[in-house]
Amino acid sequence: MSFLVLDQLTRKFGDHVAVDALSLSVERGEFVSLLGPSGCGKTTTLQMIAGFVEPTAGSIMLDGKHLLAVPPAKRGLGIVFQSYALFPHMTAAENVAFGLEMQAVTKVERATRVRDALKLVGLEGFAERYPRRMSGGQQQRVALARALVIRPRILLLDEPLSNLDAKLREEMQIELRHIQRTVGATTILVTHDQAEAMALSDRIVVMNKGRAEQIGRPHETYERPATPFVATFLGKTNMLQATLRLENGAPQAVIQDGRWPVAAGARVTDRMVVSVRPEKIGFSGPAACSIGGTVRTRIFQGNHWLYQVETAGGLVTVIRQNAGEPGPEEGASVRLTWRAEDMALRAAETP
Repeated sequence: MSFLVLDQLTRKFGDHVAVDALSLSVERGEFVSLLGPSGCGKTTTLQMIAGFVEPTAGSIMLDGKHLLAVPPAKRGLGIVFQSYALFPHMTAAENVAFGLEMQAVTKVERATRVRDALKLVGLEGFAERYPRRMSGGQQQRVALARALVIRPRILLLDEPLSNLDAKLREEMQIELRHIQRTVGATTILVTHDQAEAMALSDRIVVMNKGRAEQIGRPHETYERPATPFVATFLGKTNMLQATLRLENGAPQAVIQDGRWPVAAGARVTDRMVVSVRPEKIGFSGPAACSIGGTVRTRIFQGNHWLYQVETAGGLVTVIRQNAGEPGPEEGASVRLTWRAEDMALRAAETP
């Protein structure tokens, strides 16, 4: 059995279903992110695991034992909140030691574990500093050390990096993943930041309106989104209308004036929608697997160029890495091409 199991977990607030029959199994030592927009149910799910919110239905099992009847303080969980929730009148060491005092750990052991925890997060020289004299990143590290020092069975992270600036957030993502791998803590992260979820996670749970639309490894979820919502929420994507036809006995996706081979077994003449990521699209000369268009916008963004190309089917976004030379100018006629394996097909919704 998996270390943490959520089985048909549901939470209703009146007529509103915040979490709708969510089932998830998490292995020991795994890092799983709950990703989605505001109001999708990810924070409510975390609060049910922590014991702050009681489920309307469903169950939570931790290491083979039912968790719902266990009070929050007895669940053995470490929690890092978005606000860090540090005690302003306590030093970094005193903040980290607080949970150990609640567990009645001896003074000598407390000192050793606090020292080790601060060293783990890179704050060995900050033990006597108060939160008001620390940067946001340093406060975040203290909060993380306080959660880890109690040796939690599960580490719960609720948007812990959202208050940091972009550069520090990226640095802390690397540090957080390193720390998690070092201690081997089973970790559940709540975030609305797609890049953060992909950078940190072993698996991502993409949530929408209380339901898990897709659960999978970051690369697989990004490359093969299961639903239109996942395709558009997890990074940028282009959605193009297509028709399936037989060409010399083989099914092909016809997109405007281009044709792409598709897997055998697809129903011919079905109206389809093709999604293809902007970075998968290149510029080429005339080719069967390409569509024509005109560059409407070209924007330099440092390590890459972003293009908007006007086609017969609407605007197509293209991202090309900066190789030292600019690509087509605005107003230029171009052909857009991509590999068949880089596009995902699904049936078009009935109007």
